[in-house]
Amino acid sequence: MVLPVTGSGETPITEIPKRSTNRACRFIEDLKQDSVVHGVDGSLTPVAIIDVPGFIADLKDHAVDHAFHVHDERHFIETYSMRQAWEIDLHPEDACGGPLDLHLSLEVDPRIMIGFEDKMLAIPEGDDPVEGFSFPLAFTWTLPPLRYPPDLLVLATELAGMGGIELPLEVSAIDSFASVTDAAERSLTIISRIEVGLDRIYLGQEQMCDVLDTCHNVSIWLLERAAIWLGEN
Repeated sequence: MVLPVTGSGETPITEIPKRSTNRACRFIEDLKQDSVVHGVDGSLTPVAIIDVPGFIADLKDHAVDHAFHVHDERHFIETYSMRQAWEIDLHPEDACGGPLDLHLSLEVDPRIMIGFEDKMLAIPEGDDPVEGFSFPLAFTWTLPPLRYPPDLLVLATELAGMGGIELPLEVSAIDSFASVTDAAERSLTIISRIEVGLDRIYLGQEQMCDVLDTCHNVSIWLLERAAIWLGEN
């Protein structure tokens, strides 16, 4: 931290806080520190090697650029394991009233973060960042109970062609009964899990434009058929 001084021409007093030698404790200490250091000239210098909150902010901005509306964001930290999760609720910009919900979730494992940090500190400055470290990012689409649900096998086949290798899509369903005499109502869930490379986040190259375009296409495709499945048409 930089401490203020009374004289305008004097050199600022810099205090370097002591850090624990234990890596788990060090990660906890990093969470308690600000993500930037304020320089004397007003500049901001990043402290963490990977700026996860900055990546989430960029992801939301890119989602807006790709015709989504951001409705909510949540950040969770487990007090024991220090695992973190960022969750974002999205809708296509022309379907904010439903019935489709899209949920993004990024999970941050502190062991992955510490491992990447140790590797980066061990390589010469200016070298390319190490590969092989990533965080899982999940996209989840949900629909309310459907009166006329589609055939799951046909739906999974059609969605697989839309998502391709870049965005593999899995289909699941839950049948619910309001009472023992009522017919079953089926709720659909479509989920895709991809890996976000820490090296690409470090270089600022993880823009995910193609993924967001595919997510929007899948969302519109589901919305076009949701009215029939819900029995509204």
